[in-house]
Amino acid sequence: MEMAERRPATGEIREAQEARDELLAALKGVGITLPSLSLDPVSLAGDSPRPLVELGRCAPDVARRLAEVLRECPQ
Repeated sequence: MEMAERRPATGEIREAQEARDELLAALKGVGITLPSLSLDPVSLAGDSPRPLVELGRCAPDVARRLAEVLRECPQ
């Protein structure tokens, strides 16, 4: 039995990094910092990575500020 050929996932990872960076910039623009914002390392593992952006944890005041900003957005 032959081993499956491993496809490079650099495009998917780069796309996830760009999405993370866009979110970081947008949050910074409204004065919000999510200190744990990163790529989820588990989702990068394996033969066919499916990168996820990990929002992580934040303090209650940051969560409230984020909720406030989202409420102000048009539906």
